[in-house]
Amino acid sequence: MLVLVINSGSSSLKFQVRDVESHSVLTEGLIEKIGMGNGGGGDGEIEGPRDHAEALEQVDAAIHEVLGDRKLDAVGHRVVHGGERFGEPVLIDNEITRAIERLNPLAPLHNPANVLGIRAIAKKWPDMPQVAVFDTAFHRTLPEHAWRYAVPDSLYTNHGIRRYGFHGTSHEYVAHQAAALLDLPVEEFDGVIAHLGNGASVTAIRGGKSVDTSMGFTPLEGLVMGTRSGDLDPSILVFLSRAGWSTEDIDSLLNRESGLKGLAGNNDMRSVVEASEAGDARAATALAVASYRLAKYIGGYHVAVGGAKALVFTAGIGENSHQFRTLVGEKLGALGIELDAGLNSERSKEPRVISTAESLIPVLVVPTDEERAIAEATAAVVDSQGASD
Repeated sequence: MLVLVINSGSSSLKFQVRDVESHSVLTEGLIEKIGMGNGGGGDGEIEGPRDHAEALEQVDAAIHEVLGDRKLDAVGHRVVHGGERFGEPVLIDNEITRAIERLNPLAPLHNPANVLGIRAIAKKWPDMPQVAVFDTAFHRTLPEHAWRYAVPDSLYTNHGIRRYGFHGTSHEYVAHQAAALLDLPVEEFDGVIAHLGNGASVTAIRGGKSVDTSMGFTPLEGLVMGTRSGDLDPSILVFLSRAGWSTEDIDSLLNRESGLKGLAGNNDMRSVVEASEAGDARAATALAVASYRLAKYIGGYHVAVGGAKALVFTAGIGENSHQFRTLVGEKLGALGIELDAGLNSERSKEPRVISTAESLIPVLVVPTDEERAIAEATAAVVDSQGASD
């Protein structure tokens, strides 16, 4: 089955065509500056495609160049927020599209863009099966004591304010890969997975299921990220509001100007590591704060899973920054974790163990592949629909 995987942003469209049976990538690309003008503030002459429908024409041309007469069988969409309704991938129809749209207030930067991609596909290929794969779905297994905030119940019942968690597609895929590396059935895998990229989250996996995760109502909660603050005292927001900051100012501060960027002046981990190694005190502080925050979560999630059978690093930073993995590992001696310096510094695209034989908890590096997971989930939904017809 040939599946087009779409990750649609407000001004971008990332795509990949996967052959599900062979696990191969036939083509991929990124279209940017959708609807953006060159005059600043969204005005001026349009630089990129005028809208997502026009961007899709470019995708179609790129696909046709590679596939020729071969036809796509389905489209899988990464949808960031599934709320409480969506706990698994679903075949998209008009009602599902409207339901995703109703979740816009929970993910105002993401879900509206996801819907634009869905509608663009439906307009161009009205008979093409489309499947929504939700970032939040894997975390629907969180127990109530993990997803509840200690606020009046009306905030949950009236506004849906609770912890949802994100990066679920990645965490689920990596959990299966890690279990296979340890020669365990996924149902017996208890571990801690650290998905570390410009956005970062850590998840406690017990029996192959998510039982706690660091991101919450939005992807802002939890770890120190590239431009996001992660956890902080909520009273800071009240303080800033009373000092005259608008909600837009606070949102921009916490989501776009904080994290590594706020601490070190740069949100790229490679640049921060290089600066730290060159003696930059701000960069060294940023790495210390970020690694300490992650180590605290790992310790807590070791308890949450009843004793982790593995600690897993994944995503861009987790897979490639041996320096950051070292900083985290140095703080986990109380858990009996010990990294092997040689194995940790090796570069490989294969899942591997980077801890010593004496480490009480194996430490793994497992590359994530969210597009593969989305393509396989899409194929499964389409196949099951065909079997039921």
